[in-house]
Amino acid sequence: MNTQNKSQIETIQSGSSLKPNQNSQELTGEVVNNGVARRYKYLEGHPRQYRFDAKEGVFNINGNEKLGRTLTFQPIAWRIFTDNILNMGTKNWAEIFFIDEKNCVSAVLFHGYSVDNIFRLIEPLYYDDLTLADVVITAVAEKKENNKIQPKGVYYIANFTYKMGDVEKTKELKEFAQERSAGAVKIFRQETLTDIANIKTAMNYYNPFANPVDEPVLLAAG
Repeated sequence: MNTQNKSQIETIQSGSSLKPNQNSQELTGEVVNNGVARRYKYLEGHPRQYRFDAKEGVFNINGNEKLGRTLTFQPIAWRIFTDNILNMGTKNWAEIFFIDEKNCVSAVLFHGYSVDNIFRLIEPLYYDDLTLADVVITAVAEKKENNKIQPKGVYYIANFTYKMGDVEKTKELKEFAQERSAGAVKIFRQETLTDIANIKTAMNYYNPFANPVDEPVLLAAG
């Protein structure tokens, strides 16, 4: 059963009210760690949304602020999975989380052929004992045409290139994403969360369905 709507309610409840021994800083990701406040903003389960418009071939923020045909980011967490989300039917998806230039925990989704291109990026990294978290990725919209239909169809897929990330910055980002102490940041996006996702690979992604003991007692829907 797809419990996407239910999980939306549950996550909002857990994210909008304080848990025992939790303060307002923890809800925004500004948790004090060893006496130093984190610099990154994050409302649990609600990362800043970056989108790839495969029809127009541009990236945007929240569907409004257009950014152009490229997006550069260094992943801190991700999952590649198959699921029926966002009323788009069952597709292959890549959900990648990163810190944007405003120090916000952010997320971007790719599907279809773009996901195949991400796998092509992962393979050489794997054999060099690296992951997506070690590199800075640039996604570029590439125009494609479908001449089998009339009028011909035009769409875009994302191609990816990378360069090695700064050593100190990479270390900082990994420590932020991998922290497992009390009050640690749980990286996921509530809108894309279901209990039927077939996850092929993931790193630093928090799945509430796989960690029920960490979840609060939920209120029954009225």
